[in-house]
Amino acid sequence: MPSPSSLPPEFHDIAKRVNNWGRWGADDEIGTLNLITDEVVREAAAEIRTGHRIPLALPLKEDGVQSGMIPGRVNPLHTMVQINQEIFGPGTVACSDDAVTMGLQAATHWDALTHVSHSGKVYNGRLADSITAHGGAEFSGIDKPRHIISRGVLLDVARAKGLDRLPGDHAVTPEDLDEAEELAGTKVGSGDIVLVRTGQIQVYLAGDKHGYGYPSPGLSVRTPEWFHARDVAAVANDTLTFEIFPPEIENLWLPVHALDLVEMGMLQGQNWYLEELSTVCAQEGRYAFLLSAMPEPFVGATGTPVAPVAVL
Repeated sequence: MPSPSSLPPEFHDIAKRVNNWGRWGADDEIGTLNLITDEVVREAAAEIRTGHRIPLALPLKEDGVQSGMIPGRVNPLHTMVQINQEIFGPGTVACSDDAVTMGLQAATHWDALTHVSHSGKVYNGRLADSITAHGGAEFSGIDKPRHIISRGVLLDVARAKGLDRLPGDHAVTPEDLDEAEELAGTKVGSGDIVLVRTGQIQVYLAGDKHGYGYPSPGLSVRTPEWFHARDVAAVANDTLTFEIFPPEIENLWLPVHALDLVEMGMLQGQNWYLEELSTVCAQEGRYAFLLSAMPEPFVGATGTPVAPVAVL
C-alpha cells in the first residue's frame, strides 16, 4: 500500500480541494450519486424529444478490449452448459443455458469507488483493507448504487477540436471540457453524468487492441476539480485507461482514478462506445439526453459490466 509520502504534493493539494468525505454522512457509500435526486431525474426525462435510443456498450466477446496488460482481467469466455436439453423427459420443453467467465471491468463498465485506494484508504476515509479476498469490498461495492439514471451530457472533445480522434498523447484539460461544453450548448450541472469522447475507441474497432490502451488520450489530473465544481454525479469515456496514459506527471500512475474514486467518491466508466452518439448529437445539434446506466449488482465487487443507453 503506498504511503502518503510516495505521492507528490500537487496530488495532495488537489485531493484536499475535491474531497467529499463526510459530505453525505459518515455512513455514505455512493458518493456523488447522491446528487442524482428525484428532481434531477424528472428534469432528465424532459430531455427526451424523439425517443431515439442509442446503445453505448461494446459487445461482450472473447476477442474483446483486454490485451493481457492487467493480469486476470480476461475478456468474456462464453460456454454453453446445456443445449436443447429435455430436462423433464423426452418430448418436453428443451432448455439451453450459458455460463461466462470474465473480468468485471473487461469491457464497457463502471469502476466502483473501491476500485482503487491510496495511502491505505478508500472513499469516505475507510480502510483499504476492508476489501478482502473472499468478501470483496465491505463498503462501497458496486451493488450499493442500485440505480444510475440521470441527465447525460456528451462532451465531444474530439469534435470540438475538429478532429475525428485525439492524438495518443493528448491530456484532456478543463479548458478542453469548456470548449466541448460550448459545442454542446448546455451547461453541465449538479447530478449530470458526463460522457467525454476522445475517439480513441476507434483504435480498438480497427483491430489494434494494444494501440487502444497505450498510448492513450484521457483525462488530465486537472479535470477532477472541473467535475467537482459542477457537482457531476459520474463520468465515463471511450478509452481503456480513462486518464491520459502514460501519465502526464512522471511516475504518478492513476492519479485521476484516485482523485475521482477515493477523494471525490465519483464513479468512472471506461470503454464506452460513443461514436454513434457523437454522430447523432452533431446531426440534431443537442448533446443532452436521458441516460440509463444500471450497474449489475455484484455484491462486494469493485466494478461491473454495464449496457448504457442514451435516449434523445
